[in-house]
Amino acid sequence: MEEDLNLESQRLYDLLQAVNAKLYPGSSLSQLAVRGYNQMMELLKEALPEDNIVLDSYYQTKKLGDDEDLTSCKFCGYERYKHRVGSHKRKLVPYKKIYYFPLIPILRRLDASHATDVDMRWHHENIQEEGAMRHLSDSEAWKHFNETHSVFAAEPRNVRLGLCTDGFQPFAQPGRKYSSWPVIVTPYNFPPRMFTKEAYMFLTVIVPGPDNPKQKIDVYLQPLIKELTLLWETSVEAFDISKKENFQLRAALMWTINDFPAYSMLSGWSTGGNLACPYCMEETQSFRLKHGGKTTWFDSHSIFLDQNHPFRRDRKNFLKGHIVTRPPPTVRTGEKILNQTCELGIRKVTELDAREVNKRICNSYGWKKRSIFWDLSYWSSNMIRHNLDVMHIEKNVFDNVFNTVLNVVGKTKDNPKAHLDIAKYCDRPQLARNPDGSYPKAAYTIEKNKKIVLFDWLEGVKFPDGYVSNMSRCLDTDKFKLFGMKIHDCHVFMQRLLPIAFRELLPSNVWRAITELSLFFNDLTSTVLQVVDLERLEVHIPQILCKLERLFPLGFFNSMEHLPMYLPYEARIAGPVQYR
Repeated sequence: MEEDLNLESQRLYDLLQAVNAKLYPGSSLSQLAVRGYNQMMELLKEALPEDNIVLDSYYQTKKLGDDEDLTSCKFCGYERYKHRVGSHKRKLVPYKKIYYFPLIPILRRLDASHATDVDMRWHHENIQEEGAMRHLSDSEAWKHFNETHSVFAAEPRNVRLGLCTDGFQPFAQPGRKYSSWPVIVTPYNFPPRMFTKEAYMFLTVIVPGPDNPKQKIDVYLQPLIKELTLLWETSVEAFDISKKENFQLRAALMWTINDFPAYSMLSGWSTGGNLACPYCMEETQSFRLKHGGKTTWFDSHSIFLDQNHPFRRDRKNFLKGHIVTRPPPTVRTGEKILNQTCELGIRKVTELDAREVNKRICNSYGWKKRSIFWDLSYWSSNMIRHNLDVMHIEKNVFDNVFNTVLNVVGKTKDNPKAHLDIAKYCDRPQLARNPDGSYPKAAYTIEKNKKIVLFDWLEGVKFPDGYVSNMSRCLDTDKFKLFGMKIHDCHVFMQRLLPIAFRELLPSNVWRAITELSLFFNDLTSTVLQVVDLERLEVHIPQILCKLERLFPLGFFNSMEHLPMYLPYEARIAGPVQYR
């Protein structure tokens, strides 16, 4: 039976009708401009006695709110305004601003609109192909969530959400740093054709600059977490326009998506130093180079190979005299990670003594804070909570490979310090220092005449319009390097051009190792993922990285070259990478 609209949904439809309502019978106008509204309110204010409280502008009307008169934070009690000593101005200056756009009204409208209500149930009605993943609902993480929270999964209109954030500079002012951080939430119920479309990427929080919020981003996420908690524990009433019925709407956050620096800000795990890998954690095999001074993950990938693989017993091409016998680190569940943070006594940044306590613990462990996402009661049951950004990692890997092969000054990993580290840690007599103090040319670098051939070829490469940037504009033919390359440009270059570009310029063993890495990213970013292919990639990626370790210097293997180890696992668990 059809039901009457609930109060909140009725307000929405009243607003929609009001938008198209005429100002007066026979009028051609259906809306009043802001300037017209201001003029009307000014006229009304002048007509009333002088002590009236009528707001004379649209801007002042918008500023009305429940928290307008608060002088301290209602969460932690901190002062809202700065103390201005010696100033005659009476205007209050806030310490920091935040712009928040409530999520619940947005989610209610998805079911109240004919344009999206049916699509909100697509993930439940979708017919899945065994062994193939076209949608996130085909993934193991999604199915695990359904099994763990069966009551939530029983209502197909309940919303699964993903969250992402990143900093950018909105004002193009050279020499001035300004970092603004938008937080975007997107629903995963929709079919693939609607994913990542602008209309369904909802801006919920804006953290204005000029400074990067860093670990204190949790302070600005509190209103969003409060709404997500309400949507999980209490639910809100919504109206399904297609079925003409009211229902209790709930929502759950599946995971976050960020580049590696922002990964640390949201998860609380430090992504710098020896413990940068959020999967290896304290079991990492990284170490700091004596001469290069950087952390390296060289010879950290043999542990992922089969116990009988010959690379485990290779004493010459990896660390001198080193045999690998230990198994790979186990992937820790959310419950184990939560228990660890509780046992260590990690504090949330909103707690008053958090900075001192966390700093003391961070000296021995990789945790910088207790993430605010642990306040969500279901967060520890999620198989993946924070995604590694494949495109960000792929760009860094591409830059590393290209700059080292072309020996770009200031960016190559092949330098005198690298050769000193090779002599200390490895057995590579072919790269030993010459009597005159110089170093022999490495097999993974190309000479100037070959660079000319490569850049002449790249200038003639053509792609369909809109597929990628004009590559010829990104070439510095004097210094033989690339500039102005976007992430998508590096993505295309890595997968489409790199195997062809180096085919005749590098020795066969070097070219094959780089090509295998290129094909790895090509398979990983397929629109449709086969589970058997991902299991194959999980076996192949440590072999690929070991082949590169036999060729490139130790400083080449920073955290970005190590993280591809876990990308097939995340894809097998969470689904196609274009949605994550």
